[in-house]
Amino acid sequence: MLNKIFGHFSKDVGIDLGTTNTLVYVKGRGIIINEPSVVAINQKTGQLLAIGSEAKKMVGRTPGHISAIRPLIDGVISDFEVTEQMLKYFIDKVHKESFTLVPRPRVVVGIPSQITEVEKRAVEEAAKNAGAREVYLVEEPMAAAIGSRMPINDAVGNLVVDIGGGTTDIAIISLGGIVVAKNLKIAGDKLNQDIVRYARDEYKLLIGEKAAEDIKIAVGSAYPQKEQLKTSMRGRDLVSGLPKEIIVTDEEIRKALSHSVDALVSAIKNTVESAPPELVADLLKNSIILTGGGALLRGLDKKIEDETKIPVRVSEDSLASVVIGTGIILENLDGLSDVLVSI
Repeated sequence: MLNKIFGHFSKDVGIDLGTTNTLVYVKGRGIIINEPSVVAINQKTGQLLAIGSEAKKMVGRTPGHISAIRPLIDGVISDFEVTEQMLKYFIDKVHKESFTLVPRPRVVVGIPSQITEVEKRAVEEAAKNAGAREVYLVEEPMAAAIGSRMPINDAVGNLVVDIGGGTTDIAIISLGGIVVAKNLKIAGDKLNQDIVRYARDEYKLLIGEKAAEDIKIAVGSAYPQKEQLKTSMRGRDLVSGLPKEIIVTDEEIRKALSHSVDALVSAIKNTVESAPPELVADLLKNSIILTGGGALLRGLDKKIEDETKIPVRVSEDSLASVVIGTGIILENLDGLSDVLVSI
């Protein structure tokens, strides 16, 4: 009876708890929150000063006693209490217009594939402590495949590559289950670090990860472009200690990213090679689907297609495919219960 009462007032939510961004889907309304997974804390008092977009503005600009941190590293919880506070903030934000005193929703959370039982339980506990009535976990590549409208329940092979901020999940899915999966620590953050390293090694220039991300978005690519792209790279000259600006091209940034991109492509090829031959034959018809923010890197689809000889396409909602998948699961919990992760 109580569950029915709570269910009437509460708004069930799907959450893509990402290293870089957290997205929240509300049943019947769609995606209503898309904010950075960043929390600003006063280290002297332990007080939370800001969460999400406001906290991200503080990154690299805070005095010594204030830390702007990411409570998730490589897709898993590194700071339990801060993650719990962040989740509570987002769940409360969803329910702020609700009149009930106890808005305890059912929550579906996307998690990286191949994480440990302890890490799964940490996500479940954080969500429950943040106010969830019931918590369901789904592996991100499965959620991404559902969000990309792939025919996951059919007896055919579907290959999804979900390139997030902290991790990349590669999975071949058939008959509603993951047949082969790989999880890499090569994703958006690693590409940003590659650009930071390139600036230091090639130009003796120190730049921040936010600047590196802006450069990646402006000119980053995995495949030669038809027209040259250029952007400015600003930072501190490591020789003089003074501000310095240089112009870099897409070719230079492609060189900076090449090692990580090659490792990613190699992992996709290894996944295909370890799959049953019947499923590999299906991939030629169904194509590889790229999702996540990393899927937007220019020419990555072409690079993977050249190397694997399998058609590749980028999901229409690549940035939101995981949270859309959690939302579809919420709308049909009974029919899609088999895709959920048991703890």
